[in-house]
Amino acid sequence: MEFEESGIGEECGVFGCVAAGEWPTQLEVAQVLTLGLVALQHRGQESAGIVTSDGASSPTYTAHKGMGLVNTAFPPEALLKLRYGNLGICHTPLRKKVSMTPGSATLNLVFYKCTLQVMRHGVGLSTCSDSELIIQLLALTPPMEELDAPDWVARIKNLMTETPTSYSLLVMFKDVIYAVRDPYGNRPLCIGQLVPISKLHSPGAEEEDTEGWVVSSESCSFQSIGAKYYREVLPGEIVQISKHGIKSLSVVPRPEGDLPAFCIFEYVYFARPDSIFEGQMVYTVRQRCGRQLAIEAPTDADLVSTVPESATPAALGYAQQAGLPYIEVLCKNRYVGRTFIQPNTRLRQLGVAKKFGALTDNFTGKRVVLVDDSIVRGNTISPIIKLLKEAGATEVHIRVASPPIRFPCYMGINIPTKEELIANKPEFQNIAGYIGADSVQYLTVEGLVSAVQEGISFHQNKMIDFGNKSDRRVGHCTACLTGKYPVELEW
Repeated sequence: MEFEESGIGEECGVFGCVAAGEWPTQLEVAQVLTLGLVALQHRGQESAGIVTSDGASSPTYTAHKGMGLVNTAFPPEALLKLRYGNLGICHTPLRKKVSMTPGSATLNLVFYKCTLQVMRHGVGLSTCSDSELIIQLLALTPPMEELDAPDWVARIKNLMTETPTSYSLLVMFKDVIYAVRDPYGNRPLCIGQLVPISKLHSPGAEEEDTEGWVVSSESCSFQSIGAKYYREVLPGEIVQISKHGIKSLSVVPRPEGDLPAFCIFEYVYFARPDSIFEGQMVYTVRQRCGRQLAIEAPTDADLVSTVPESATPAALGYAQQAGLPYIEVLCKNRYVGRTFIQPNTRLRQLGVAKKFGALTDNFTGKRVVLVDDSIVRGNTISPIIKLLKEAGATEVHIRVASPPIRFPCYMGINIPTKEELIANKPEFQNIAGYIGADSVQYLTVEGLVSAVQEGISFHQNKMIDFGNKSDRRVGHCTACLTGKYPVELEW
């Protein structure tokens, strides 16, 4: 819950679609793209953009972008002008000003590495966007490319070699989309198969049943568009998606000995609970985190609850492991953020009561374990504890289903500065007293990694074998928790 309040979030979600078979088809590509974006709305809410192509040898591209949520950014008239596309890509970004100051919390490795390469070629920049930098690098001619025949795979491989982390990209050119995941696999990307609704829940789908292919930051977008999960894009892989199907073109390797570095906070908070990563559902991983937390940090209590609602799976896992009932203690007002009422002194004093209502009958006179997914700054959980105690809870014990965040992220996640993080402040030594809880304990880094890696399954992911070099090793980025970054920082 504190992730949401602290503004910690992903940079964006990406989605692409290609109609299968001879074009034009009956598939409404623009509609599929829009529904895919809606399912990825949790990854960015400030704006959205779609580009479609007719896929001709001299293609016609049609684009629309807008501010706000997807349904606001794409009114019916906007979708009408996009409807003739046979393939298309889209994204919903989380806008953030990027600093080039070394060590700044808003600096990310993609921006830093791409800027060095682009400036080396004397190219000027018009924005502070890493997307512009990536486009500029792709536009640069890589070594050995014929000047009259752009080799996009060579260009993409050149980009990935120069900038090994952290991104997932969709590159559309004429009649194909290239799906690209950085060599460390830090950001997620997966492929889905569009099939007739009658075949959606059948065990397998034949090639002739395919109505199209989709690629998405998360698999949670597939159900709403009638697509079956196919597989993940591997770390470092370049996949070509066309009307003829999908084809793995190459896997750009990491430096010798380096493990993959999938962002572990995709499991903790960023991803939707029904998404699948590494052969396991995010919801199940969060439940395991809660069970592990109960093993590491037990306490005498009468019930387990949560701050609605991202930590609910972890709270359920904690309750199951501890043998305690899971009971709701808070009711969330989902619309408080949309109020037109201007805050005054009285409203400010009400504070958290505007967002949550106490379900007093459920916990009066009882000891409560309250499970949350994070305590980032410590200024959100404190008024909730106060609310519960004033409403009749005899004790409130805070259990956090992730370790303390101590370091900035340079992989593209918007995390407060090191000085703003509660884990780096003197108050952390007595955090229970600081926030008014009877006790506070976090899941350990070892416990989190164990809970995540316990259920990883490669058999659910169709591995691509390049001369028996397919990489089945497991690794996750825990840099914001440990300060150990997957690549060496150059500042």
